Amino acid sequence: MPSTQAVPVTLAEIARIAGVGRAAVSNWRRRHDTFPERIGGTDASPQFSLTEAEGWLRANNKLKEAGGRELLWPRFEALGSRDEAGLAIAEAGRRMRGGRARAMDPPLSPDAQELVREAARLGRREGPKETFDFLLQRWLDAHVRQISTTPPPLAALMAEIALRVRTNRSGNRMTVLDPACGTGHLLAAAAEAYRSRPVELLGCEQDPALAALAAARLAADSEPDGGTAEIRAGNSLLADPFNGVTADVVLCNPPFNERDWGYEELATDPRWTHGLPPRTEPELAWVQHLLAHLTPGGAAVVLMPPAVASRKAGRRIRSALLRTGTLRAVIALPPGSAQPHSVSLQLWVLRSGDAPNGGDDVTLIDSTRAGRAGGRETGSPDWEALGEFVRTVLDAIDPELPSTAMPPGAAQVSLIDLLDDEVDLTPGRYVSSTDQDTQPELADSWQEFTALLSSLQQTGRALADLDVTGEGGRNAATTVGDLARAGALTLTGGQQPPDGAVQKESPTTGGVPLLTVPDLLMDTGPSGWLSTADAAVVAEPGDVVVAGVARAFSAWVHQGPPTALGPQLYALRVVPDMLDAHFLAGCLRAPSNGRQAGTHASSSSRVDVRKLHVLQLPLEDQRQYSEAFRAVKEFHSLLSQLDGLGTGLVNNLSDRLVTGRLPAGR
Repeated sequence: MPSTQAVPVTLAEIARIAGVGRAAVSNWRRRHDTFPERIGGTDASPQFSLTEAEGWLRANNKLKEAGGRELLWPRFEALGSRDEAGLAIAEAGRRMRGGRARAMDPPLSPDAQELVREAARLGRREGPKETFDFLLQRWLDAHVRQISTTPPPLAALMAEIALRVRTNRSGNRMTVLDPACGTGHLLAAAAEAYRSRPVELLGCEQDPALAALAAARLAADSEPDGGTAEIRAGNSLLADPFNGVTADVVLCNPPFNERDWGYEELATDPRWTHGLPPRTEPELAWVQHLLAHLTPGGAAVVLMPPAVASRKAGRRIRSALLRTGTLRAVIALPPGSAQPHSVSLQLWVLRSGDAPNGGDDVTLIDSTRAGRAGGRETGSPDWEALGEFVRTVLDAIDPELPSTAMPPGAAQVSLIDLLDDEVDLTPGRYVSSTDQDTQPELADSWQEFTALLSSLQQTGRALADLDVTGEGGRNAATTVGDLARAGALTLTGGQQPPDGAVQKESPTTGGVPLLTVPDLLMDTGPSGWLSTADAAVVAEPGDVVVAGVARAFSAWVHQGPPTALGPQLYALRVVPDMLDAHFLAGCLRAPSNGRQAGTHASSSSRVDVRKLHVLQLPLEDQRQYSEAFRAVKEFHSLLSQLDGLGTGLVNNLSDRLVTGRLPAGR
């Protein structure tokens, strides 16, 4: 019999079920004596019974829709085991599409079996693909630290590159293989990209739960166009379940930096046609494994850590890949393209069997700047710009298209330049970053520099005219805590989002950007997104936001869209008839104010926002100070912009001069 133990849910999960924000649920809890009692968790993050919460929502007409998926997910999560929940979701997905019940090894628990039946019924009512995709995404979000996935935009780009590069284009049917497929992101992208023909999708995954989820996910994607999907569980390198099978396209995001990949067991393996991979180079074992599965003229695209392009241990294999014409391109991606997000990963593009006498050159592409969103160093790339840049390069090297110039940021490098003692294939070594800045762009930078300098001088003169020589202490000061008690403002502290709630991309509906202290330290702006249900504290335009940690201490008037706040960030909402928001922000961000309110001298100390001092002034005087504070803030902003732009100009000019860019005779 299924367990009768209560399934716990948080306030955020109740909000998702009801389709409202978390603040609304907190308000219901305060106002209604009949709201369910807490059954666990903490005062800051209480947990409630799912059954009691559902009953209360229905009784109070707060459940406007059935909310079936949201009601179902907490029960999957309550199974406790990552693998059992994953296998149950996979089995539910299979049954949603008409599959019959089958025995599983290991067998699912009674609770899991009941969930499978309920999910299958729900999927048949609300749509099998939508229901399965919802449960799969929730499962991946809950285990994001354990499971590495390929972001859909990157998967789509990899599939497109392989389709463009392959030369074996005869025949109506195509076979695509991913020997480390995870939950099937790359194979799903291939099925979407190659919909004009029947596609046979083959995948291998050593994690049984991931393999089952990939099989369930791909079954429907391949059926409408007469395609097929086959996922097998196993370790591709040690016991390849597709041994002897060849494919037109191979896509792969292999595990990185594995030391126990089978070096001893596979020392004499026939796949190592380009050399035995060193023990420390598992990625080069995966590269040769992919090549062993390619038909002549077939293409492989594999995601690689950047060190593989330059490590000394792998230079012999890199040399062989170049000499045989197998390695056709290396693409450096912007940081944030995939896990690990802080690293500029690379795409290696390989082609099999069409250059028996070796290739003439290799295309090296540095897209780290082309795909950088808003010029930022970190965060999710601008996938549209990145894809357009890569497509432009592919057009330039496609022999079937009219000849066009190679765009800045890419180059075709001859083998004689690559086959030196290092065989370093890092694109940035051969493609100068200054090549991506044309002379008109450099002129634009100088114009911007001149404009900034003029604005800085104008603002500086205005500040120099301020008479700040008067004696201090004539005006009394109060604190944020006193102002809150007097009703002049409300103070709300940001909170840590629930596990798995932060998303890299904006949700399709009802999403808000999430700002955290690390975002402030890296000066990137919000780097994540939350659904409105998961956003506990949201800063609205006009709110004063305070960073309550010494190393990032600041205060400003929020002007952008509604933004969720993470821990150690605070939203202060003023009563306009009592406080001027810009006056308040100016008082709070004074460095001496932060030092006084800090808990201790360490740069990691917290600032007690309630103890921050604010001048006590009439509203009219506040507005006079407000203008001065705004000018000081503008002056600081201009200084920062000028510093960044000036540093960029210095680096750019230095790089250009060292390459001999001055015209002869000057």
